[in-house]
Amino acid sequence: MTQRARPQRILIASSHALFGQGLRSLLLTRQKAEIEVVGMVSNLGEALAAIDMLDPDLVIVDYDDRALNREEFLARFVGSEKKLRVVLLSLQNPEEAIVYDRRTMAAAQIDRWLEEWPTADEAEAPRPPSGVVPLSVNRLRRNTMKHLIIAGIFVVLVTVLLIVGMGQVRLLPEAASLQAIPIDSMFDLEFKVIYFLFALIVVFMLYSIVVFRRKPGDTTDARHIEGNTKLEVTWTIIPLVTVLTFSFLGAQSLAETQAIGDSVMEVNVIGSQWTWRFEYPDSGIISNELRLPVGTQALLHLSSTDVIHSFWVPEFRVKQDALPGGEEFIRDLRVTPTKIGDYKVRCAELCGLQHTYMEAPVIVMAEADFKDWVIVESGLSPDPVVRGQKWYENFGCSACHTLDGTIKVGPSWKGLYGSEAKFTDGTTVVADDAYIIESIRNPGAKTVEGFTPGLMPQNISDKMSDDQISDVIEFIKTLK
Repeated sequence: MTQRARPQRILIASSHALFGQGLRSLLLTRQKAEIEVVGMVSNLGEALAAIDMLDPDLVIVDYDDRALNREEFLARFVGSEKKLRVVLLSLQNPEEAIVYDRRTMAAAQIDRWLEEWPTADEAEAPRPPSGVVPLSVNRLRRNTMKHLIIAGIFVVLVTVLLIVGMGQVRLLPEAASLQAIPIDSMFDLEFKVIYFLFALIVVFMLYSIVVFRRKPGDTTDARHIEGNTKLEVTWTIIPLVTVLTFSFLGAQSLAETQAIGDSVMEVNVIGSQWTWRFEYPDSGIISNELRLPVGTQALLHLSSTDVIHSFWVPEFRVKQDALPGGEEFIRDLRVTPTKIGDYKVRCAELCGLQHTYMEAPVIVMAEADFKDWVIVESGLSPDPVVRGQKWYENFGCSACHTLDGTIKVGPSWKGLYGSEAKFTDGTTVVADDAYIIESIRNPGAKTVEGFTPGLMPQNISDKMSDDQISDVIEFIKTLK
């Protein structure tokens, strides 16, 4: 028969003498194990001092005694390194006791719990050599790995099923702009990650509920887990890296949506409660519907006359607020339509009573059809010569260039086309299409001899489209 190394030393903490004396008598009469009540204390200070001086194996605390400040006592106890046990007893609930590790047990279980303290023989039992892992630990690791593999397979299967299944469901309308490509790519990647996270959480939760559920008749406590630093570091680093990765990819996608196209058409978009107005500065057209040529980037200058609105065509994906406050609050949005069709612009910012109905048609057309529409809407002649004369007047060319051969600030356009132009650096060139285009696009590149350089407006290139310049050239050709 095994013998205990020494009697189990018990310290009783209670300011109520009846509780302490009664418990002492009860222990001495009921407990079969060899015990010794080494002391009785009545407050926190005495209890902490007695623990240091008397070295008890067990401390029994009067749970109902407010003078002991049990919360402070437990905090001090848990923070110490002493290997002893604490039981909190309450006369108001004599059928249960609270052990320091927060377990609860019936009063009848305490005797058995005390009996399970290690004996001298157990204390002297041989330990495995350093570096040797006990078989029980190896078995636990194998079981853990088995469950992880099984659950991992289910996670992969559920993720694949979600990706395939949700791939059959259209979550977004068809993409109809160049800017939609990077946005849809980000959307697709994010949803695949969401599918995986959903599978990871739900599969492990259901697997744990089914496999590790409490068996009928099992009243034992679960295995205590201290924690896993490596696991905690891992599940902190992985989300951090994921968020940073998506931030980087998101910045790249945003940059792609703001890239400047080869040819750009400007449109002023004005939002008002509860309508949209579209102005085409190149042609002077004002319309309540937005018409765009396919394949040409539209630079939309967004503003508002009253409250904040938001320009949003779902098929284009991009969205931008239209702000009131004048020119300094104008916001730009670039859209390059890729599919001919009819769409709708919607206000995506709550703007008042009729917000729901703030819509306008968006019509993407073939380039030739768009040009015909511009001609009809602007009232321009189909003759490029007539249109060229109109641009000559509208863009202020008449202020510097005459049509009758007289000289003003710049050379006269009469007889200009096909003539030889001599520059201040002594070079000459024939005034053809290329020369006229260069003179408009880059006014300071060359200066005709006899004229002052730098007088032609440098921003004229920003105001005139290629088609308008072509019309002007056709007009100049007629001035013989």
